Amino acid sequence: MSKIKITQVRSVIDRNVKQKATMFALGLRKMNATVEVEATPQILGMVAKVNHLIKVENI
Repeated sequence: MSKIKITQVRSVIDRNVKQKATMFALGLRKMNATVEVEATPQILGMVAKVNHLIKVENI
């Protein structure tokens, strides 16, 4: 599997509870935080749900 780098670029303040939980599950807890994860179907589904809050780069 390939890896992707996910960076939080927008705040989760005033967002849906499910979106907040998804960001937490991805490991993003603060603004401008970055995580590198495997691009599994589960992760890509979470990325699709919060794509307006993050920036995604292929590694």
